[in-house]
Amino acid sequence: MARRPVTKPRKIATQERSRATVDSLIEATARILVKDGFDKASTNRIAEVAGVSIGSLYQYFPSKEALVAAVIERHQHQIMQMVRRELAQVSTQSLDEAMRKFVAIAVEAHRLDPKLHRVLAEQIPRVGKLEKLETFSRENFSLFRAYLEGARDELGVDDLELASFVCVTTIEALTHNAVLHHSKVLADDRMETLIDEGARLVIGYLKG
Repeated sequence: MARRPVTKPRKIATQERSRATVDSLIEATARILVKDGFDKASTNRIAEVAGVSIGSLYQYFPSKEALVAAVIERHQHQIMQMVRRELAQVSTQSLDEAMRKFVAIAVEAHRLDPKLHRVLAEQIPRVGKLEKLETFSRENFSLFRAYLEGARDELGVDDLELASFVCVTTIEALTHNAVLHHSKVLADDRMETLIDEGARLVIGYLKG
């Protein structure tokens, strides 16, 4: 049985210079993944593109899989920051406004560096399951569930746990697949229509 590659960094960069080195390595990994894919990424090439010695790379990362994991974690962090900021407005909105906002936020999250998002979605199974990858989904679910609790009077569903699962999964699948397989629907002239239709789908379910 093949050993699962190590995806945790060897050590955490704490000084400014070492953080700059790690940032350069992660950025170089992202660029290579987008341009050439996982198979053509190697630690030697990543070090070369980053302008870092291979010895310095191995000080921080044991493998290219660990570097890809770091790229995934950084991308997820950027998404979560944006989502937290945007969702601060939702709690006081009506059901129709809030559902449209949830869909719009999901679209915007998936439009953060969509080429990188696409390649990471393809590489995650090869890198192995990372705990950080589930954090965004759990947080999204909790925020959605909390909103529905406050909007009970507008809902035609009783099981809010199930309703949250159905809605969050639907929104995620819709926007994720738009990025991966139907990028034309994310073009500026069609994006608002996608958001409207996604919101109409979720609102119709919630109102029963």
